Amino acid sequence: MADTTWKAATGPAAAELACPIAPVVDIVFSRWTTPILWTLNEHGRQRFVELQRRITTITPKVLTQRLRQLERDGLIVRTYHPEVPPRVEYEISDLGRSLAPLFAHLADWAGTHLDQVERARHAYDNPEPR
Repeated sequence: MADTTWKAATGPAAAELACPIAPVVDIVFSRWTTPILWTLNEHGRQRFVELQRRITTITPKVLTQRLRQLERDGLIVRTYHPEVPPRVEYEISDLGRSLAPLFAHLADWAGTHLDQVERARHAYDNPEPR
């Protein structure tokens, strides 16, 4: 049986075939998805304004777009409460919560290795004279 793990792929789905985690990276690690999921996982159910307060650099437009996409992907649940005034809450879904071990592993990696990354960047940006 031949090992096809590292063979090059061609065609329209080449990136996905070449790297099977590419679709996951696109879904989970976009600019704002990770902070939204992290916040919902850490703080539980949140209203839009609460999310915006916790993720201070996100614009309302982008937060709305990302929440819609995360709901579409099944990673969060949106609950509409027909009150006056209407209330909408967001919470991480079981599918989204299943990413917690991955985030925990990445947080551990960051704690262990980011200083090495910073040293490598510094060495690259400031090469020693020859």
